[in-house]
Amino acid sequence: MMREAVRLVASDIDGTLLRNGAMEISPELFEHIRRLEREGVLFCPASGRQYQSLRRLFAPVADRIPFLCENGAAVYGPGSPGPVWSKTVMDRALAEELSRDILALPQAEVLISGVNTSYLCPKGSDFEAHIRWFTGNNVCLAASPEEVPEDIIKVSAYCPQALEEVQAALCPKWESRFRAAVAGEAWLDFTLADKGTGMKQLCRRLNISLDQVAAFGDNFNDVPMLSLVGRPYIMDTAHPQLKERFPTCSSVEEALKKF
Repeated sequence: MMREAVRLVASDIDGTLLRNGAMEISPELFEHIRRLEREGVLFCPASGRQYQSLRRLFAPVADRIPFLCENGAAVYGPGSPGPVWSKTVMDRALAEELSRDILALPQAEVLISGVNTSYLCPKGSDFEAHIRWFTGNNVCLAASPEEVPEDIIKVSAYCPQALEEVQAALCPKWESRFRAAVAGEAWLDFTLADKGTGMKQLCRRLNISLDQVAAFGDNFNDVPMLSLVGRPYIMDTAHPQLKERFPTCSSVEEALKKF
C-alpha cells in the first residue's frame, strides 16, 4: 500500500533542530521550509517552548507557518501574530498546588505558562535571565502562583542539576492528574495536553490527515506526536528505547532533502 503524500512537516526544536549547543535555526532549514511551501507542504515547529520564543527562532518565516507550542497546550495559526487555534487549560487550583510543590523543592524553579507569557517566582536572578534572554520568552514575575492573571496551560520544573530527583519527588503525586513529560536535560513539564493532542487539533484545523504528517523528535515528550503521524522520525542521538520504536535520521535538513 502506498503511503499518503506528506502535506505537513512538524519538528521538535531542542535536541532535534538545535543540536550540540546550537542557538539558531540553520539557514538551510528555512530554504527547505520555503521550498516545501511552494510544493504545498506546510512546516510547523512542535515544541515545549513558548510562542514568542519560537517566533524569534523562526523569524524569517514566522508569519507564514503555524506553531505547536507548550508541548501541545497551545496551537497558533499563521499570522503576525497568529490566531490562537487551540489551548488546553489546567485546573486552576491543581496548577497552583503543583506550582507550590515545585517551589518547595530547593533544587527546582517553577515556570507557569499562560498562552504567551511565562510567569516566574524566581529564587535567584539567574533563572529569570535564562528564560528572558537565553530562551527568549515573554516573562512576567509573580510573587506567588496565585498572582498569575490568566489561564494556566503548563507548569514546569526547571532543574538542570537534579532532574531525576525532582521527577521522583513530583511524579508519584501528579502524573495521575496531569501529563508529565521530560523535555530536555533540565525540564519536567506538566500539562493536560501533549504534542499528540496539539497535532490532532492542528490537523483538524488544517483539514489534514495524520497519515499525511511527517514529524521529527528526539525525546520522550515527542512520543505522543510521533506515535500518531504517518512518517515519524527520531534523531540518532535519542534514547535507545526511542530508536527501537521509530526510524532514525541524522538531521532534519538531510531528511527533508528526500521530501
